Amino acid sequence: MGLAESADADVTESTAWSRVKATVLAYIALTKPRVIELLLVSTIPVMLQAHRGHIDIWLIIVTVIGGWLGAASANSLNMVADADIDQKMKRTQKRPLARRAVPIRNVLIYGIVLAAASFVVLYFGTVDDQGDRSFLPSILVLITIGFYVFVYTLILKRRTWQNVIWGGAAGCMPALVGWAAVTHSLSWQPFVLFLVVFFWTPPHTWALAMRYREDYRAAGVPMLPVIASDEKVTFQMLVYTVLTVITSLFLIPVTSWIYLVVTLASGVWFTWWVAKLYAQTRAGVELKPLKIFLVSNEYLALLFCGLAVDAVINLPDIASYF
Repeated sequence: MGLAESADADVTESTAWSRVKATVLAYIALTKPRVIELLLVSTIPVMLQAHRGHIDIWLIIVTVIGGWLGAASANSLNMVADADIDQKMKRTQKRPLARRAVPIRNVLIYGIVLAAASFVVLYFGTVDDQGDRSFLPSILVLITIGFYVFVYTLILKRRTWQNVIWGGAAGCMPALVGWAAVTHSLSWQPFVLFLVVFFWTPPHTWALAMRYREDYRAAGVPMLPVIASDEKVTFQMLVYTVLTVITSLFLIPVTSWIYLVVTLASGVWFTWWVAKLYAQTRAGVELKPLKIFLVSNEYLALLFCGLAVDAVINLPDIASYF
């Protein structure tokens, strides 16, 4: 082989490898890895609270993997449904389907396979101390995928400004899945945490929507910041923030002073930031809504990490003092 032929072969091999790498990265991007961070934040602390003072590393790993597969499935199928509007929004134009990096048919199959894998992992992996299995965690994940894709993406998202209020329920499900993985049942505690994330989602999402208002307008998505004034949006954000903090207090009787301090301190801090944004809106000051988006992430992380530490240390709960 001559030098020219050798060089051509190297170029061909390099090009082939680049295509493979780009395809792999595209399929990873379809799962929205950064969004899945919420799964870790809300699943592991709930599992620790479900079995206070005990850490089952294997069960946690299996549940997180199964939950990740389910979330990856939902996000991939969501991108199939949103491919047209993703092309119209600057923030999403680089998503794999928006730039046609992978075929839609392949992504549909990919999403379905991920959902099936999630079901299998959760069913066979979430075994209790007696060696029993339960369909509950797997069923909850399938409900989450179906709700996110069919109810939120296909029905609510393009039709009502309340899309993220009701559609946000899908992001709350990891709390139920985590509890069910440990206990093979549900109780009031995971539903409290479900509601914490439910009320937290609107201010978190609307802060981002305020920053990318023109994107949503161009795509025809009626997010609240697109159809309402900044004052109305920030007032609604404040209302949902207060509801988030109040809801988090309901767990105080079954936790120790650690969670008590964390939930009060982080709740006051989060509320102060959102109230500040509302006050700035009323005063006509230039807004920086993206700051609230970041603060909301930090608040949720603080709250759930506080719950995790509280559950692991397992000090006497507040109710035991009365």
